[in-house]
Amino acid sequence: MTDVREVSCRPSGRHVLLFLAALSAAGAGAALVRAAYRGPDGWLGGGLLLGLLGLAALHKATARVRADTYGVHSWTLLRRRSVRWGDLADLRVRLKYANTPRVQDTRGISLLLRDGRKLLLPLPRSWSYDDPDFDAKLDAFRALHRLHGTPESDHVPVVSYRTAGRGWAGSLALCLLLLGGAGLAAWFVPSAASGERAWRSATPCTAGTPAADRDECLTTLTAVIARTDATWSRSKSSWLYFVDGRPMDRLAVSSDGAKMFEPGDSVELTVWRGEVREVVGERHVYRLHVPASGELAVVAAVCLLAAGHPAARVLLHLRGRRLPDDEVLPSALPFAGALVGTALWLLPLAYLHPTTLLTDPAAITWAATGSTATLAFFVYAWRATRVRTPGEIDATTGVTGVTGVTGEAGGFAEKETDEMETRETETDAECDVFLAARFLEHTDYNPYGFGTHIVLGGGPLAVTPHPGPGRFAAKPVPVERLVVKGVRRVRGSDSDTVPSGWHMAELDDAGTPVRLAAAPDDLTRILRELASGPLRRESRASRSRRGGTRR
Repeated sequence: MTDVREVSCRPSGRHVLLFLAALSAAGAGAALVRAAYRGPDGWLGGGLLLGLLGLAALHKATARVRADTYGVHSWTLLRRRSVRWGDLADLRVRLKYANTPRVQDTRGISLLLRDGRKLLLPLPRSWSYDDPDFDAKLDAFRALHRLHGTPESDHVPVVSYRTAGRGWAGSLALCLLLLGGAGLAAWFVPSAASGERAWRSATPCTAGTPAADRDECLTTLTAVIARTDATWSRSKSSWLYFVDGRPMDRLAVSSDGAKMFEPGDSVELTVWRGEVREVVGERHVYRLHVPASGELAVVAAVCLLAAGHPAARVLLHLRGRRLPDDEVLPSALPFAGALVGTALWLLPLAYLHPTTLLTDPAAITWAATGSTATLAFFVYAWRATRVRTPGEIDATTGVTGVTGVTGEAGGFAEKETDEMETRETETDAECDVFLAARFLEHTDYNPYGFGTHIVLGGGPLAVTPHPGPGRFAAKPVPVERLVVKGVRRVRGSDSDTVPSGWHMAELDDAGTPVRLAAAPDDLTRILRELASGPLRRESRASRSRRGGTRR
């Protein structure tokens, strides 16, 4: 598409959007006129909502993007922007994942400027991975950029929630919000504990108790239940109604509390600090739930632990800040596991020792032991989420790395033929080894992406749809056709089913690009097997020739 001169993008269904905007404006105007003559009512709120919907429809209807020889120009309802090709570093695809299965993911085009700023174009938009119109517009944008500018990357970077270029302001805001909730809950723990102690030590009021002190003692009132109103929803209060409205008209209780009593039951109400705390009948006793200090401490601990997950995402983003924006960051699941392990000891401790954490010897020992375990959990999570570049593998694999791989797979196996012959007998005697790996493209040995594992060891390299045992449904990999072009980390343009900690080998299959994904150590082992394949066949052929000569 080097002959592209201009690309223009307009929203689909523009006339429908304009009609909706006009209709919403008419509805909002009618609501305002009604409010002016009859006063504010519910129609005014509906009119304001229609006004907002109309503005949103008008914003989408008036959006327009054009790319020409001078740069990229975008128009919206409130703003106009123009970016010259010389100021544009790269064109990227911004992938926004939907939170519901019925809503498809959204693709858009993002501009990366030379000064580091990022601009998301209002158009084009796509709600499908297979959208020829969006792909054609993207190719036209890139062709114009190559013709009039200097792109930084030779591929289409895809930025999503998994990649290093994602925003982390939302995670930081959520972390701060949860930390604020934890601090607020912890603030009320001492007062709740003081209230619990006062309730336990409260005694019934006597005739000589001064009126000013009657809130701190227990006052008993008699009443007769007129009727009960038990709701099925736990989010709504149930009610106990009293005869003649004495000592009160009604009392809010839980659904189970309302079911304990029947109309005509005589009950005693225990009042403390102006609130009914107990309802005592002939058969049942209902105590109104008041948040205890242990419960508030548990809420504070839960908020603190919940804040750890967005904090871990921010940490991973800062840790991978030097990675390209389209490379996938490690998953935060190891940190989530460490937080779950911490919750196993922290929540019981917070409930049983909300205020004696620093004074009770048992609580101190408990906290010290749990903190040691938490430290071990987080050290493991830190190591598990480290960014491993291609070639950085464990020393136990015995391979020095695959960084900078270019050329054929034989470059991985600079071994002497005699050494290969010596190892051939041992390899054939070994059992099959199944490694989790995936070819991402549809090929004759991986039809429709059916393979989930690669088997090696006791036979030729093959793709299987299962982790073994046995080579059932295995399809041999044509090693002689594959050429290794390079090894890299997973990018946002790769399949979402590929774990973030895997690496990607870019292969050439007789002129067709093929991607192979696996864990770093497993990928190195597979590539070493690919490299040794031709040498193994030559070794077998030479042994056959020598054997025929001896016979």
